Amino acid sequence: MTKTIAALLAITTIAGSLVSAAPAKAGDGVGAGIAAGLIGGAIVGGAIASSRPYYPYPGPVYVEPAPPPVPPGCYWQQQRYWDGYAWNYHPVRVCY
Repeated sequence: MTKTIAALLAITTIAGSLVSAAPAKAGDGVGAGIAAGLIGGAIVGGAIASSRPYYPYPGPVYVEPAPPPVPPGCYWQQQRYWDGYAWNYHPVRVCY
């Protein structure tokens, strides 16, 4: 989709430069052409800026590494703690 938009923008830019290759005279409506170009640029720029970035499936994912191995007589237990904002859980090694 992005390549298609870029190609259409390139074609439009080249076609616009070929049409405006004639020398300008005072009173030709040059001011209107400049205003139309600024407005068109603002519209195209706004459309490009508001488009979402593309993430390939499944997208950015964080995978937590596995906990280290446990020595004999120990096990992992989830314990709840308050971090100042909310209750969270983290694994704690418990040995007996």
